[in-house]
Amino acid sequence: MSLTVIRPGLFTTVQDRGRFGFQKHGVIVGGVMDPFAYKMANLLVGNKGTEAAVEMTMKGDTWEVTEDTVLAICGADMEAAADDKPLPLWKPVWVRAGTVIRFGVSKLGARTYIAVAGGVQCPLVMNSRSTYARAGIGGYEGRALQKGDELKADEPGRQSKKLGELLQKQAKGGAFYAPDWRIAADHLPRYHGHPVVRVVKGNQSDWFTEESRNAFFGQEFRVSPQSDRMGYRLEGPRLEKLDKSRELVSEAVTFGTVQVPAEGNPIVLLADRQTTGGYPKIAQIISVDLPLIVQTKPGDVIRFREVVHQEAERLLLEREQLFRQVRLGMKLKYE
Repeated sequence: MSLTVIRPGLFTTVQDRGRFGFQKHGVIVGGVMDPFAYKMANLLVGNKGTEAAVEMTMKGDTWEVTEDTVLAICGADMEAAADDKPLPLWKPVWVRAGTVIRFGVSKLGARTYIAVAGGVQCPLVMNSRSTYARAGIGGYEGRALQKGDELKADEPGRQSKKLGELLQKQAKGGAFYAPDWRIAADHLPRYHGHPVVRVVKGNQSDWFTEESRNAFFGQEFRVSPQSDRMGYRLEGPRLEKLDKSRELVSEAVTFGTVQVPAEGNPIVLLADRQTTGGYPKIAQIISVDLPLIVQTKPGDVIRFREVVHQEAERLLLEREQLFRQVRLGMKLKYE
């Protein structure tokens, strides 16, 4: 597989699950922003689910496919088209060499993923191919993709090869072909500009006044333009501590931690978050709702709803069961 950038998008990088095991040395985890769309795209092309993929933000690239390949597009709808014909989302697609794929501005959501059979080929840096642009490491030369950059894939596995052979036969000379099945809409996150995001209480939730806790769960917050892969700054009701002089010794943070600095506007920590944080944590977004927050755009409005840990665990187990079902279905059909 080979994809060449004809026209770069707004911010397109190579990402995988992230760089684990190095936070004790001050190295961030990084990795994909939407773990659901990323993993589903990989499974749909017959990969294991952890291979490197392309992450496009807000506005996608124009690509030339220079070798026949199987790919899957998941996440935000950027109105993908191959030779000016719409490309489907959430299903595998065989694409012929020489085909031009164009992505536009995202309609619903903010990030779109392209997984290719075999996974995107990039050097491993601390056991990961993820791009960390601030440090200039990982991915394609440690940066966002530019015009003329060429991505190649690792050798596809048996399942991916059989999938490609079957789809190519059914293409009958066309530029691309996709099967008549896809992931059911009921199983997909519902990206939109006014999501209700579920959270569990943070370690320091009792540091805040009752009025602030009620406001956090009862009022709306708007995503600030001062937001990026490191974190989303939210604008809304000011959240205040009971004891304004009380300070927190820095402690571990994770994807979806909601911190509140002194000025009272929450910050949601995301993929490129720091390794520790010294602001009190009012909440933690549950794993299955991370796609909802990372697929919002500046200006979108968010509400938070509290759930208990048991509910968060149940929802996560259901999502993992969906991944197992997709993996098994692909194995039964294409191995």
